[in-house]
Amino acid sequence: MITEKLKKGHLLIAEPSIIGDLSFNRSVILLADHNKEGSVGFIMNKPLEYTINDLVPDIEASFSIYNGGPVEQDNLYFIHCIPNLIPNSIKISNGIYWGGDFEQTRDLINNGTIHKDSIRFFLGYTGWDANQLEDEMNSNSWIAIENIYKSSIFKKPTFDFWKEQLIELGGEYLLWSNAPENPMLN
Repeated sequence: MITEKLKKGHLLIAEPSIIGDLSFNRSVILLADHNKEGSVGFIMNKPLEYTINDLVPDIEASFSIYNGGPVEQDNLYFIHCIPNLIPNSIKISNGIYWGGDFEQTRDLINNGTIHKDSIRFFLGYTGWDANQLEDEMNSNSWIAIENIYKSSIFKKPTFDFWKEQLIELGGEYLLWSNAPENPMLN
């Protein structure tokens, strides 16, 4: 399950030692791209208090918006599992795609063709320069695993997603799965 070689489509699980970092504490990130120039990912388990209609009033839906990461938080991004409906999508892996024709996406949401379990919207993204993610992996900030959920990751409840991943990892991570978010408050 834990992988040494990073590649797009993998999940990055924040190590329990990341405490106090509002973006990354208890984060599960889908790695959307990884190459020699750097890496891009989206935090999958940090919903915000906004809906898509709050940000794009001509979309008549209440799909949640997620904190994708600290980079370009004034931009809206989306990933999905319906490339047959959204042209110009970029394949990530395992039936998951990034972006595409936004106007068509808006129209398909408005006419009820696209449902919340097949698309996820983010404000911002998580980005790393060349070798930065590898350095963070070497300093034990992240655990990389294969995305066993494939496109059904959109249906995963976000509240306990990080905790579930630690339980799956087992061993020393089982203890951390029940630790309070801020151990100093214990």
